[in-house]
Amino acid sequence: MSQSPLSYKDAGVDIDAGDALVERIKPLAKKTMREGVLAGIGGFGALFEVPKRYKEPVLVSGTDGVGTKLRLAFEWQMHDTVGIDLVAMSVNDVLVQGAEPLFFLDYFACGKLDVDTAAAVVGGIARGCELSGCALIGGETAEMPGMYPPGEYDLAGFAVGAVEKSKILTGRNIAVGDVVLGLASSGVHSNGFSLVRKCIERAGNALPASLDGKPFKQAVMEPTRLYVKNVLAALAAHPPSTGSGQAPSTGSGQGIKALAHITGGGLLENIPRVLPEGMAAHLVKGSWPQTELFAWLQTTAAISDFEMNRTFNNGIGMVVVVDAANAAATAHMLRQAGEKVFEIGVIAARGEGAAVVVS
Repeated sequence: MSQSPLSYKDAGVDIDAGDALVERIKPLAKKTMREGVLAGIGGFGALFEVPKRYKEPVLVSGTDGVGTKLRLAFEWQMHDTVGIDLVAMSVNDVLVQGAEPLFFLDYFACGKLDVDTAAAVVGGIARGCELSGCALIGGETAEMPGMYPPGEYDLAGFAVGAVEKSKILTGRNIAVGDVVLGLASSGVHSNGFSLVRKCIERAGNALPASLDGKPFKQAVMEPTRLYVKNVLAALAAHPPSTGSGQAPSTGSGQGIKALAHITGGGLLENIPRVLPEGMAAHLVKGSWPQTELFAWLQTTAAISDFEMNRTFNNGIGMVVVVDAANAAATAHMLRQAGEKVFEIGVIAARGEGAAVVVS
């Protein structure tokens, strides 16, 4: 008995929808083009030439996703900002080494491709790239029937940056008395959302109408802040004078020794990643304000101060360690660029204590 022929579309993969998405993406990606791009979206591989202004370029790579924040994006139909989160999680990591993000690749996977939803997500990715000065030069859209429930998708992102070998931030020269500055976060960013969702579930119908001057859902879904341009400007204005890793002794804005992106593990587990052996960060409780969003989370779930600082960024998205002589000038420069900056602690000898102490 003869059977009717099957097509890829009959199997659940719509090539035409994929082609339509590519056409929607092209103008978005075009806005992110920058020096170094030789060939972008459309080929089997994207080509990028490290800008010739680098004398001894070291490439720095980073990859991440958005985590369970996507669950709320699905439930609330808020797809236009998770792409910014995706970019930010990788480029902020690359920034920690003092690197300038050069280009970004994305991976979008779903069971059935909805062109409008995918275009909204990629639009956010393009916007994140534009805000951080890196090019969206390629990616992959995978339609895989049976792998994801209807209306759901997954995201992954990959960033590559470059830094002069002599200017890599290592934190090796951090010393007792250095100042710890905190740059305010825009919200929860993209970590701790399994606990956020539990808080929302516990609150039931008693959710607040707004937090921090924004409708509740917008406050929760506020995308991760991109620190790239402002921090790079502070570093570029007064670069290290030598490749020894020692901070220069004079000049405003100089003396940045390390950066820490506050992601999963919060302040307590991310700051130690850039501290040399024998050093600890002593943070002063209350030296930065707790936003309404974090206060609501803490109250709703009766979360301890320790857990707040270990699970969430708790209001600080990026930490800057700077020598005391230049702390005020560095903070001023970052504030002038648009960051909310708080002096949140100092570096001390660790001894037998923890690597981060909040008191």
